[in-house]
Amino acid sequence: MIEPSTYRSIAVASTFSPRFKQVLAEAKRIRDRFGSQLSLVYVGECTSETTKKFSEALAELKLPPDPVIHYQQGDPAEAILKAASENDVDLIVAGALEKELVLHQFLGNVARRLVRDANCSVMLFTRPDAEPKPLRQIVFIADYSDHSREALKKTFQLALAEGCECLYVISVVTTFDQARASLQGHGEAKTDEAEEEALEKFVLSAGATEVPIDARCIRGNTGFVAADFVQAIKADLLVVPLSASADGDRTLPGNTAWILDVIPCNLWVIR
Repeated sequence: MIEPSTYRSIAVASTFSPRFKQVLAEAKRIRDRFGSQLSLVYVGECTSETTKKFSEALAELKLPPDPVIHYQQGDPAEAILKAASENDVDLIVAGALEKELVLHQFLGNVARRLVRDANCSVMLFTRPDAEPKPLRQIVFIADYSDHSREALKKTFQLALAEGCECLYVISVVTTFDQARASLQGHGEAKTDEAEEEALEKFVLSAGATEVPIDARCIRGNTGFVAADFVQAIKADLLVVPLSASADGDRTLPGNTAWILDVIPCNLWVIR
């Protein structure tokens, strides 16, 4: 079990969709990993019918029969965000509600809002399972910030608990990044060797871990190159650290803005 202080309170966004029990099972797995308190968020009224459905699902998954359930009315995304904010939730767990189109999967509207606007961390499952599969291949997108380093430490812990076979720590370098660095007077773009040395130094700064790590610099024209990499290695989880800007701007950095549209696998956004 991961240190309890990491995520004290986890809330699962609950609907009575066909994947309701699967999402709840995934939330239970994450609760167990972090040693957290698990609550539920339901957008709708508390009725005898909803109470019965929750009771049956909780019993089937061997969860406590009397969890805290936050009932909210209104727009689903707004309701979930409000419940999380008002109840000091540290991590929201939800289904991604993605749809497939050609070679990529696209985030549903509610999931997109959670990724963009939640004040806490968010974990989305694209194909939740009633018997959660281990997260064997994990990809972490590094940006070298202090927040990213702390997020990597959390990822080490989860990866170890999951028996992760390989944790890929990647740095995404786009042609736009290189052009911007030149325009801002930062000199020529870093060589591949310099980028790799910086990434290796960053990984080492997060401390020791028993998890096998593969650090790579991924280059491409846009941040979508990261999505292609995640799909190529058939990753089980993508980890993206996001820190709020000083002025409260919720815009995602260019290298990670694509996750608001494309979700190549399960996603963990760490705030």
